[in-house]
Amino acid sequence: MSYHNILVPVDGSETAYAAVAKAAEFAKAFGSKVTVVQVLSLDPYIAAEYISANQTNDLIERARTAITESLDAAKAKFNEQGIEVETKLLEGQVIHREIVKAAQENHADLIIIGSHGRTGLKKLFLGSVAQSVLGESHIPVLIVRE
Repeated sequence: MSYHNILVPVDGSETAYAAVAKAAEFAKAFGSKVTVVQVLSLDPYIAAEYISANQTNDLIERARTAITESLDAAKAKFNEQGIEVETKLLEGQVIHREIVKAAQENHADLIIIGSHGRTGLKKLFLGSVAQSVLGESHIPVLIVRE
């Protein structure tokens, strides 16, 4: 099987960079196009004006800046290995759904995502974006741990 379009969700963590490294291996092996995404999670209570009337606020702008820096850092890691990537800042209320939607829109045939490997109560309370992506995606998902 060949992977032509790889989607790599990141969050600025070391785990995400482990996924970036694995995606770089796949991209080199298959000559794949890579799209790196990060989701700006829009809490409906904090971002009500932004969602309904497209009025931004300081919190949203600081989050956008942090995400842009995170995407740029991931892009630099790919560029160090001679791989050109496209980056996208996504917006939505449910992170894993935005990732799955982006994979569909980009015609991705593989998602490579990092997982912190939380178990027990931490997983129950913090959830797992990787697990949710795996559960809702109709394309292959490779989960990478640090």
